[in-house]
Amino acid sequence: MDDLTIARTLFGSSLGFHIIFATLGVGLPLMIFVSEVFYQVTNDRRYTLMAKRWTKAQAILLGVAIPSGTIVAVQMSLLWPQFMEMVGEVIALPFQIELFAFFLEALFMSIYVYAADRLSPGLRILSVFLVAFGGSASAVLITSANAWMNTPTGFQPTEGGITGVRPWEAFFNPSFASSAFHVLISAYMTGAFVVASIAAYRLLRRKLSQSEIRYHHRALMMSLAIGGTMSLITAFTGHWAGQVLHDHQPEKLAAAEGLFETQSHAPLALGGIVDLDEQKITGAIEIPGLLSFLAGNRLDTVVKGLNDYPRDVWPPGYVHLLFNLMVGSGVLLILLSALAGWFGWRRKGDRLPQWLLWTLTSTGPLAVLAIEFGWIFTCSGRQPWTIYRFQRTADAATQAGDLWVWLVLFLSLYMLLLIATVVIMSSYFKRHPLAEELEAVVAEGNG
Repeated sequence: MDDLTIARTLFGSSLGFHIIFATLGVGLPLMIFVSEVFYQVTNDRRYTLMAKRWTKAQAILLGVAIPSGTIVAVQMSLLWPQFMEMVGEVIALPFQIELFAFFLEALFMSIYVYAADRLSPGLRILSVFLVAFGGSASAVLITSANAWMNTPTGFQPTEGGITGVRPWEAFFNPSFASSAFHVLISAYMTGAFVVASIAAYRLLRRKLSQSEIRYHHRALMMSLAIGGTMSLITAFTGHWAGQVLHDHQPEKLAAAEGLFETQSHAPLALGGIVDLDEQKITGAIEIPGLLSFLAGNRLDTVVKGLNDYPRDVWPPGYVHLLFNLMVGSGVLLILLSALAGWFGWRRKGDRLPQWLLWTLTSTGPLAVLAIEFGWIFTCSGRQPWTIYRFQRTADAATQAGDLWVWLVLFLSLYMLLLIATVVIMSSYFKRHPLAEELEAVVAEGNG
C-alpha cells in the first residue's frame, strides 16, 4: 500500500474503534435515564438496579473512549496536517465547545456514581439526565465538524488560503441538522439494542430464578421498545439525510445507488454490484421511481448520475454496498423489534421463545455494524475529497513515510484495549452477580 492508503487505513481503523465506545457512551446514558424515571414512577427497585449496573458498564466504556478519542485527535494532526490547518481556522468552534460538554458529562457521572443514593429523586434524575445530555452534546458537536467536511461553508477561499471566516456559519452548515440528528438517534438505537442483546442472552440460561427472569425480561422489553422506536426515527432521519445528499452531494447519492445517467423516476437499487469501469450495476433489484421520491418526495424528481461529473471525482463503487448494508441492518432491526413486541404482548410477560431470544442476541452487534457501515459510507462517499470540492485527501495527507509501522502498532494497541475492556467488564460483573443484588431488592418487597 502507498502512504496515502496506509494513512487512511490507520485513521479509519482508529475512528472505527473509537466510534463503538463513543456511540455506546451516548446511547447507554439514555437507557440509564429511562430506568431511573421508571424507578421513580413505579418504585420498583429492579429499575434502579438496572441503572446501577449499566452505569458501571458505562464507566468502563468511558475509560476506553477517552484514550481512543485522544488517539484519534492526535492522529488528525499527525496524518492530516493540511486538513487540520483548515480546521483550526474555520471549524475549531465545535471542538472548543465539546470540552465543556465532556466536562459536564464527567462531572455529573461522578456525582451519580458516588452519590446517587444520597440525592433526592429530582436531583438523582437531573444528574443522570445531565450525563446523557453531555454525551449527546459531544456527539452533536463532533458531528458538526464532519458535516462541515461534506458541506463546507463559513469561509472564502483565495489563492493564498482562506479569508472571511464565519465560525457560526461553518458550525451550522447545510448538512449539520440532518447529520447530527441522524447520528444522535442512531446512537440511542445502538445503546438500546446492545442492552437488548445482553438481556436476551441472559434469558437463554436455564438456571434462572423467577426474580432474575423478570429482571431480564423487563430490561429486554424496555430496551426493545426504545431501540425499535429509535430505529424507526432513524429511517426518517436517513431519508432527510438522503435529501441533503441530493441537494449538496449528488455524486455520493449517485454512487450509493449505482446511478450513472441523470433521470427522473430514478429507481432505487437493492443489492447488486457497481462496476465503475463498465458504468453499470448488475444483480440489483430495482424499484422504479423510489430513488426520485426519496430525493425529492416526488416520483419525477430529477436525480443526477455519475456521468454528469468528471471520472476523477467519482466516489468508490463499494459505497453502494456500504449503503445497502447500513439500510438493510436498520430495516432488520425494525422488523425484529416489532416481532419481539408482538410476542411479548401475546405472552403477557412470559419468557420469549428460545429461537427468538437467540435472534435478539444479534440486535446489538447488528446495530454496531450499522453504525460502522454508516460512518465508512459517509467518509468514503466523500472521496476523493477531505473537504468536499475544496481539499483533496491526497493534498491533506502527511508526507512522512514508514506509516505502516504505526499502523501495526496502533492496531495492536486497539486489540489490547478491546481485550482489557472485555476482561475488566467480565471481572466486575462476576464479582457482583445479579442474583445477590436482586436478593436485596426482593427483601424490600419487590420480588
